[in-house]
Amino acid sequence: MKMENKWWVLVMAVAVAMATVGIADGDSKAPPLVKIVKGKKVCDQGWECKGLSQYCCNQTISDFFQTYQFEDLFSKRNSPVAHAVGFWDYKSFITAAAVYQPHGFGTTGGKLTGMKEVAAFLGHVGSKTSCVLCLFCGCPVIDVNAIDESSETRNYNYGATGEALNVDLLNHPEYIEQNATLAFQAAIWRWMTPLKKSQPSAHDVFVGNWKPTKNDTAAKRLPGFGTTMNVLYGDNVCGQGDVDSMNNAVSHYLYYLDTMGVGREEAGPHEVLSCAEQKAFNPSSSGTDAAS
Repeated sequence: MKMENKWWVLVMAVAVAMATVGIADGDSKAPPLVKIVKGKKVCDQGWECKGLSQYCCNQTISDFFQTYQFEDLFSKRNSPVAHAVGFWDYKSFITAAAVYQPHGFGTTGGKLTGMKEVAAFLGHVGSKTSCVLCLFCGCPVIDVNAIDESSETRNYNYGATGEALNVDLLNHPEYIEQNATLAFQAAIWRWMTPLKKSQPSAHDVFVGNWKPTKNDTAAKRLPGFGTTMNVLYGDNVCGQGDVDSMNNAVSHYLYYLDTMGVGREEAGPHEVLSCAEQKAFNPSSSGTDAAS
């Protein structure tokens, strides 16, 4: 091979490597494409926020959350005592998040709201790292009502999630354990998707899209982190007083806010953080339906 050809191959290899690093670290971004559609400003920011969305006109997650911050939050994930050593990383997260950023995940409102939502979502992830593989295929981040793998639960966990992601998880749930990006996609899909059409998603209650009804207020369900636990875990965690599982999720969220440079003072008062006295949207036992 001629010297100039070798040099060209080397240059191309370096360019590809630099592009890969750029995706992982959230830098070297092109200016967004901006259009006006039906009187509204919409944008496309390439691989991370693609598809002409109003949310893509805002900062994307990689603008304020990069590899070193992910490593700070999950510094022990590859320690000898950790489950799934080497399984999940920043690239898996940011690649999965890119699918949902055009729909508002981490891109709703300004930078502060985006950072708080990422901290909240990862706070739930971090509180489940003792069960990191089952986090996405059995723990309450996906399994809202139970962990007993009844047919109804299984159909929701794997059937609905797989249908949304266009992956046959119902017959191949092991895909979740084999692909960290898919695992993050499943968890973010659950965060963004209501269990029932008449109810909010965790995303909605956190970023302020959801407005409580009188029934919600009476049930002490308020917009904020506390109600995300209600959406995701129901009365497995909420309405039980100050139980360890609830306090663990809250502690992770507060710690992540501090570590990301937001500060726990931005989390809001106790009644917004806690679900200790909330009635569940979907009670697991027979009784009065608490949902609005």
